[in-house]
Amino acid sequence: MEIWNFETLDPAYGEVSEGPAWDGSGLLFTRIQQSRIMRFDPATRRVSVWRENTNCANGLTFDSQGRLYGCEGGATVDARRVVRYEADGGYTVLADNFEGRRLNIPNDIVVDPAGRIWFTDPYYEGAAGPWSFDRSPKELPHDSIYRLDPQAGGAYSITRVTFDTTRPNGLLFSLDYRILYVAQSGREKEEKRQLRAYPVNEDGSLGAGEVLHDFGEHRGIDGMRLDTDGNVVATAGWELGGPGPMIYVFSPSGEVKEMHPVPCRRPTNCAFGGPALSDLYVTSIEGFLFRTPTSRTGRPLWAGAARA
Repeated sequence: MEIWNFETLDPAYGEVSEGPAWDGSGLLFTRIQQSRIMRFDPATRRVSVWRENTNCANGLTFDSQGRLYGCEGGATVDARRVVRYEADGGYTVLADNFEGRRLNIPNDIVVDPAGRIWFTDPYYEGAAGPWSFDRSPKELPHDSIYRLDPQAGGAYSITRVTFDTTRPNGLLFSLDYRILYVAQSGREKEEKRQLRAYPVNEDGSLGAGEVLHDFGEHRGIDGMRLDTDGNVVATAGWELGGPGPMIYVFSPSGEVKEMHPVPCRRPTNCAFGGPALSDLYVTSIEGFLFRTPTSRTGRPLWAGAARA
């Protein structure tokens, strides 16, 4: 197994960094508690503020047109939403409620080839600032995954697609988009910490989930990306026990193929980037941004992401 050597590109700022997404020539990532999207430019090796006032944005992704989407956890109690960031500096709110109740704290997001947007909506205490320190603002009686379907006129309809998740976190499609990988990442002892695979039905609903890997009592997957061989590359583990802070490489069936220690307390998410999409960027709970070369190639989030 090759050794991954992680280089620090951005030092810890003291809170969570997340949402890495390669834009074609640089890496976007979020500083959740600062409500900022940052950008690392490999050519200059500089990190700069790309967008501010993002309402504790967490996960980011691109669609096939190169448009950027984000999960805004809510710097205030009424700003929990999924948005599209527009080229003119504005944003469009795509969803902020389900059946008349505010979303929990939207976390991670993916887009399929049909333009449907899928996102996780867990409620992690403290994930979006002081208002979220306890569960009293939680309006929905469940932590679920949703699908947003584009409608005529630019609006989106919202559909709940999981009924067995508690605090779902990272999510990811298989190479053929017929499987949705889900990080079931509960915090409480009685909650599960698993990598699950849900078949995607023709109508966009999900079949019964299969457990591919169980992390037991230790911290499970936070974020994950796919390589071009269909393997799941995931951030998991913590400093409190078990194997420790790791990047796991799972086969499509859940076999652990590789484990790579990360020099932080808890890695939060990862993304492939670079001219060949073979560099892996990693964010952390302390706010680090790391990078390591790998022998793997990431599946691009959109066609433009492969350009140098």
